[in-house]
Parts: sequence; structure tokens; C-alpha cells
Amino acid sequence: MTRPEASRPEASRPEATRAAAAAKGAAAGGRTRRRGPAVRLALVTVPVAFFAVFFAYPVAAIVARGLRTDGGWHLGRIGEVLASADLRHVLWFTTWQALASTALTLLVALPGAYVFARLDFPGKQVLRAVVTVPFVLPTVVVGSAFLAVVGRGGLLDDLWGVRLDTTVWAILLAHVFFNYAVVVRTVGGLWSQLDPRQEEAARMLGASRPRAWRQVTLPALGPAVAAATLMVFLFCFTSFALVQILGGPRFSTLEVEIYRQTADVFDLSTAAVLTMIQFVAVGAVLALHAWTVRRRETALRLVDPSVTAGRPRGAGQWAVLGGVLATVAVLLLLPLVVLVRRSLDAPGFGYFRALTREDDGGAFLVPPIDAIGNSLEYAAVATVLAVAVGALAATALTRRDAGRFVRGFDALLMLPLGVSAVTVGFGFLIALDEPPLDLRSSWMLVPLAQALVGVPFVVRTMLPVLRAVDDRLRQAAAVLGASPWRVWREVDLPMVWRALLVAAGFAFAVSLGEFGATVFIARPDNPTLPVAVSRLLGRPGDLNYGQAMALSTILMVVCAVALLVLERLRTDRTGEF
Repeated sequence: MTRPEASRPEASRPEATRAAAAAKGAAAGGRTRRRGPAVRLALVTVPVAFFAVFFAYPVAAIVARGLRTDGGWHLGRIGEVLASADLRHVLWFTTWQALASTALTLLVALPGAYVFARLDFPGKQVLRAVVTVPFVLPTVVVGSAFLAVVGRGGLLDDLWGVRLDTTVWAILLAHVFFNYAVVVRTVGGLWSQLDPRQEEAARMLGASRPRAWRQVTLPALGPAVAAATLMVFLFCFTSFALVQILGGPRFSTLEVEIYRQTADVFDLSTAAVLTMIQFVAVGAVLALHAWTVRRRETALRLVDPSVTAGRPRGAGQWAVLGGVLATVAVLLLLPLVVLVRRSLDAPGFGYFRALTREDDGGAFLVPPIDAIGNSLEYAAVATVLAVAVGALAATALTRRDAGRFVRGFDALLMLPLGVSAVTVGFGFLIALDEPPLDLRSSWMLVPLAQALVGVPFVVRTMLPVLRAVDDRLRQAAAVLGASPWRVWREVDLPMVWRALLVAAGFAFAVSLGEFGATVFIARPDNPTLPVAVSRLLGRPGDLNYGQAMALSTILMVVCAVALLVLERLRTDRTGEF
């Protein structure tokens, strides 16, 4: 017979164990809470320092150079610029063409968003990649492709004697070509997650199909449509290479005028005022974009996209699918096909072989083909920088203890996409010319400028996946004593490594095509592909035009291959990019 006294120690042992575990967990939790602010500060220190030194400082330097004189600040120059009829016309055209381009893009792309969200058909994933190719193409290549269709000796000129270059229609159509994927991915990504039974219930209650869509689906899509609208407007408002190539001297946006005032006239005061105007406008657009993104993430209850798409049924759905396929073929594929054909006009790949010869015109100190190797090297370094900075920023933004400053930093990360790249590039030359940041003669200037553009894409690609990781896993690992680095390595990384590769691919593609800042800082003996294409297009002669088409074709193929690889890696089809 067992004595009660003997059983008491055994009975109390589990309680003691649980008490010890609770005490250990409380102590670990206390340590985790105490080091939370330190971890948050460590995560944002590198991104904040990177943007402060290589974005805010160069932009502030060029603005200060333009508005300061020996006697102090010349703020009256702001009123003088705004009073200029020519510059007011530039501001009006910039706003007007951005609004028109945005409206036209929505009109053309919303049916495509429906097709990719609700219909399932053979080759859908390949077509999704094809649709996204224009967005990752450098704007110089887009301009070259449209020149091959609407310019002198282009397809329309050969067939009907019609030229659209130096007209606003060429600019508007090129903006639709470039931004089509933004609407399809942003709106279509949300549309594919909306429960179709809600619209079906409205139809069962007597509503027609258009009324059910207008009163049920459209309000749910409102935040995504608003986000897509604001992003397209942002890209069109800051358009540079497309307007410069297709508009000619007749049309000028703020970005083109900043370049002209900086590089041609060297009127830094006017350029500084225009930069400030653009900065205020872009800041307002980004604030609206951040609000719509937050609303989209929290206000809707979504379902698995795999259960919402089905085979086309009825004449209406088949007609929409046929119309979208025709639009993709004519608007997106035709310019790219004509671009390739123009690059092959010379017999025996003559334009491609001409790229290997020394340049006699003085625009290059090396054969133009060397631009390929330069671009790949610069883009590789820029990708490493963008992924490192962007991953830290995305991790900070997903922490539950993120403060108001960190959440506001999300919008600031998007500024390089909207603030004048011309200003950033010229600011690099002005600001980074003294120790300890004397980088004006360094090859690192180009990757640094390209990384600024790549970071927003890394953040926007990784954020949805990081936010999907159950935070309780991180908390459990921290309670068990894991350091923040070990938590990231063993909890987050196994779940987000594919997104990390996708982010790196997007950063590489956009770095490869960066033009606005690189045109200032790329040396003649180390040109990048976009800079080389622009210089060739700016010189007369069929040989130069053909070489520009050949280089654009090479750049297009590299970007397309990178995107197809990304589509194979991507598992989340609902992101913006």
C-alpha cells in the first residue's frame, strides 16, 4: 500500500515543471519585449541610412543648389517659375496626359483583369507572363518598340503612310502598353479572391448581370481599382523616356523639363522648383496609395483563387476572352514583334554585328556591345543592394511592434519610383563629390542609383508573404530563446525564400532598365544598355537606328527570360508586381 506522503512529491512535480516553464517563458517574453524596440531599430537603421544618404541627401543638395544664392535662399524663384506660361503649360500637359493615360489604361486593361481572375484556359500562365513583360521592360525599349510601329519607316508608315510619333497618341498608347500589367495584376489579383457566390446571390434575387456586377463586385474591387489608378497615374505623371522619344520637342512633362533645365540649359533654380512641385504631387499620390492598400488588406474577406476561375461559358465570356487576346496581340505583342523585325532588317544580322565594332561617331568610347556586360554587372550589384535593404525594410514593416514611424516608412520607400530620377542622378554628381562620400568617379554610382529603384519592388513583393507567416511561430521561437537572426533564418526564410528570389528577379529587371538617373552618371567608357539605346536613337542614320533596335531586342529578351523564370518561381499570384 502506497503511503499518501510518498505520492505528494510525484504529484507536485508536473505542477513544479509547469511553473518553472511558465517562469522561464515569462522571463523569455520579458527579454523579447525589452529587445523589441532594439530589434525594430536595428531593422530600420540600414534602410533609413541608405535612403537618407543616397536619396534624400542628393535630392536636397540639388534643390538647395538651385534655390540658394550668396545672399541666402531665393524662394521668390518659386513664384517666378509658377508665373511662367511655358512652365505652367508643362505642368498642365503633365497632369492632362497622366489622367488621359490612366483612364485609357483602365478602359483597356479591366477586361483583362476579369479574364485572368475568372476564366481558366490553356496557356493562361504563359499569357500572364507575356502581359507582364512590358512592365519590366526599360522605357527606352518601349519607346523604341513604338517607334518601329508608329515612327518614320514604321509599320503604319509602310502600310498606310501614317506616322504617330511626335503626337500625343503615341505617348498615350505607349503608357497603356507599359501599365497594362499594373491593372491586370492589382485588380485581377483581388478579383480572383472575391467569392463569386455573392454576385450569384444578387442575380438570384432578380438583379441583372450588369447590375449585380455594379452593386456587388465593383464596390468590393474599389480599393484595388483605386490603388491601380493611383499607381498608373504615378508612372505616367513621372514619364521621361517615353515622352522624350515619342513626343519629340513638341511635348514635355515635368520630368523631361527637369532634364532639359538641368542638362541643356543648366538652370538649376528652375529645375529645383520643378522638382519640388513633382515631389509634392507624388507625395500626395503615394499617401492616397498607402490608404487604399491598407483598406484593401483589412476590409475584405477573401477566398482561395483556385476555386473562383472556370472555363469560359456562354457567348459573353468567350467574346470577352477573344477581345482580351486580340488586345494583347495588337497592343502588347505587335510592337515587340516589329521591334525584333526591325533589328533584323540588315542581311546577315548586320545590325547585331555592327554592335561589335568601334564607334566612329564619338558617342561611345567602346563598342556598343560592351554595354551588355556593363549592364549585367551593374544590375547584379544593384540587386544585391536592393534585396539586402528591401528585405530589412519588409521585415521591419511586418513586426507587430512596428511604431508609427516604421509604418510611415512604407510610403517613403515608394518615393524613388515617383521622384525625378533625373534629379537623383544629377544630385549624385553634386552631392557625392567630397570625402567621405567622394563617389563621383566610382563605378558604384550606377548600382546605387539602380538599387534605389529596385528596393520598392523588393518590399512590395516580400510584404504579402511575410505578413502571411503566423506571428505565433516567431513568438514561440523567441520564447524558446532564439535570437532575432535565428528566428528569421529558421522561421521566416523557409517560408519566404521563393518570394525572396522573385524580389531579386524584379530588382534585377528594373535595375537593368533604369535610365533617368543612369543617363547622368554612366561613363562613356562604361555605358549601360538603356543609355546606349538612347544615344543611338539620338543620332541620324539607318545604321544607328538599326543598332538601337538590335540593342533593344537584346534587352527585351533578357527581361523576358528573367520574367518567365519569376513566373515559374512565384506561388502567390495576388501581389501587385
